[in-house]
Amino acid sequence: MMGYGTGAIMAVPAHDQRDWDFAKKFGIDIIPVIEGGDVTKEAYTGEGNMINSEFLNGLNNKKDSIDRMIQELEKLGCGKAGVQFKMKDWAFNRQRYWGEPIPIVHCPTCGDVAVPFEELPLKLPVMDKFEPGTDGESPLARVESFVNCKCPKCGGAAKRETDTMPQWAGSSWYFLRYIDPHNDNEFAAMDKLKYWMPVDWYNGGMEHVTRHLIYSRFWHHFLYDIGVVNTPEPYKKRSAQGMILGEDGQKMSKSRGNVIDPLDIVDAYGADTLRTYVLFMGDYGAAAPWSDASVRGCKRFLERFAGLTDIVTDEANSESIEAGIHKTIKKVSEDIEAMKYNTAIAAMMGLLNDIVAEGHITKDNLILLVKILTPFAPHLCEEMYAELGGEGYVSLSAWPEYDPAKIVESTIEIAVQINGKLKATIKIPNGCEKDEALSIAKANEAVAAAIEGKTLVKEIYVPNKIVNIVAK
Repeated sequence: MMGYGTGAIMAVPAHDQRDWDFAKKFGIDIIPVIEGGDVTKEAYTGEGNMINSEFLNGLNNKKDSIDRMIQELEKLGCGKAGVQFKMKDWAFNRQRYWGEPIPIVHCPTCGDVAVPFEELPLKLPVMDKFEPGTDGESPLARVESFVNCKCPKCGGAAKRETDTMPQWAGSSWYFLRYIDPHNDNEFAAMDKLKYWMPVDWYNGGMEHVTRHLIYSRFWHHFLYDIGVVNTPEPYKKRSAQGMILGEDGQKMSKSRGNVIDPLDIVDAYGADTLRTYVLFMGDYGAAAPWSDASVRGCKRFLERFAGLTDIVTDEANSESIEAGIHKTIKKVSEDIEAMKYNTAIAAMMGLLNDIVAEGHITKDNLILLVKILTPFAPHLCEEMYAELGGEGYVSLSAWPEYDPAKIVESTIEIAVQINGKLKATIKIPNGCEKDEALSIAKANEAVAAAIEGKTLVKEIYVPNKIVNIVAK
């Protein structure tokens, strides 16, 4: 199989389900080499120690055995450790108008000749018809004033390359131009490169970012080798958002009929609902199936949140609601930085339930909540902010800060153990001393019954954690 590694394929029926099925069908022996599964029933693909493997026996199959095998190959002189990069050959030319022109001139005498540096950048000619030719050539092939030229080397009649570069040519290094966009002499001035590079965070779609990252790094390594950029690596951090699957759990495609048109969702539920749902549907980096029911759930959440303006009063909120608001500000702030958008929204949903149960909220507190919901539902929040008398745009206002004093509970719940076994849970003042905690614990009915008539050998109190009484 020439598209797989070196082309040689191994067969491990005990530890690859496809090979196992093949072996079962044709009566081939299935010999396990990793312990931990029952290969009479199915292939075992988990971790375990090697067996039936001579000098590898007893080593872990994931790491130790690989290192030991490499050592053996190097010892025998038939192999050595290396790194495989999953970088496929890049088909660099495209038969279309848009894209950077490839600065090559084809001369019948001199062959392929580069366009001289002083004639760069080579610009696309103005065109109004962009359809490719019937012969498969680029639309540029029809522009004779562009195609026909002089050879830079011999001065004879020649023709320009009419294919253009792929979109990844520009996207492999565009960030360098953000640094110094008006510089006509170089990618960017070295002092600016030293200030801005490397890029702090590279984020993209799951299918796009991995392969593009490989090409972009390859491109940047070349630029570093020739001395026009200052860092060997272009990015400090890379992340990818997960793919949204169809309701059937499969990748969306027209052939499967499971494609969701976001414009249909916007028409039916609004842009805020779509935005909130996409961020709520799961872990940012994991694939997640679409759910119409969950979309409706996000719609209801936003409608209930909008309804908070109907219960705004001057009456102060309870201590628990005040604590909940500031805990939520803290969590949403931290979750946004960590790209944990789903748990940030979940925290706001939980707080909303508590506020509705209490039946009122102050205007100042609601403005705080509007601000932290704004990244998820900006249109609704702008309207609510204006209705509450906010100045300007909420999206341009300062992000709220939580009050550390308000997120500290006045009372906490801890466990009480008798001889190491849980007997009760009690509420104590946050930070109370040992004597007070023990008094509250002994006053508990279940604890009192458990120690009645017994000698208390030891009384242990871990502040704000647990009470443990040893009794005989």
